[in-house]
Amino acid sequence: METSKKNDMLVLIKGAGDLASGVALRLFRAGLRVAMTDLPVPTAIRRTVSFCPAITEGFARVEDAVARLAHTKAEAEKIWADGEIPVFADPEAKMLTELRPDVLVDAVLAKRNAGTAITDAPIVLALGPGFTAWEDCHAVIETMRGHDLGRVYYNGSALPNTGVPGEIGGYAAERVMHAPAAGVFHGIREIGDLVEAGKTIALVGGAAVVTPIGGVLRGLLADGVYAPEGMKCADVDPRAKREHCFTVSDKARSLGGSVLEAIGALGGFRLSINGEESAK
Repeated sequence: METSKKNDMLVLIKGAGDLASGVALRLFRAGLRVAMTDLPVPTAIRRTVSFCPAITEGFARVEDAVARLAHTKAEAEKIWADGEIPVFADPEAKMLTELRPDVLVDAVLAKRNAGTAITDAPIVLALGPGFTAWEDCHAVIETMRGHDLGRVYYNGSALPNTGVPGEIGGYAAERVMHAPAAGVFHGIREIGDLVEAGKTIALVGGAAVVTPIGGVLRGLLADGVYAPEGMKCADVDPRAKREHCFTVSDKARSLGGSVLEAIGALGGFRLSINGEESAK
């Protein structure tokens, strides 16, 4: 089956952090047009696998896909024509009314609904807790690691937020660091560095961010970002595989496949056997 043919369907993704970007990458590779929104000053920590740095740096690359900052629909059209992904500094997704996407995906992962409505697009999907299918959206996708990761709920909600990160390499809460005080963030180490337990990896307003475990520094807040006390600011992967810092995670890929499943199940598209779009 021919896979290079582009589909005219437009998917707008709210959020451009690592999980949202993993979803975007799978949709992009499937031939769909994708646009994304995020904060004017993004706060994602897994920046090497996120498209949100395009907002502050002009462009971002995740594996084989490139995203570029867009301000208008016309700029987005040019970016799509170049085979890339437009990203808007638009946390409230005001571009929704101008872009009129076929599918809206709330991938902000705020653990609550911060303004998404089931009437925002013909198909509205949401990742994680805080949403109820057929009230806030048409389907909810499970984001908690474990047996149900990636499950699509067409009724009800995802599992409630436990406040504890999923276990990786035998560690859960220990692998994620939070700002010990409010202040401007300054990284001492870089994503991809191997770090030892007990070492300082960053400063927030002069207070040290210390990793309790050893491994590879997989996520780090961007320098100069203001971090409130308690904000997630770093992530250490105890498996210590540096290459994992620069490729989309298993979790993000799973969620991307689930979004594709939900779009198809909700009638978003039908593909004929020769790969051509037959209907929306």
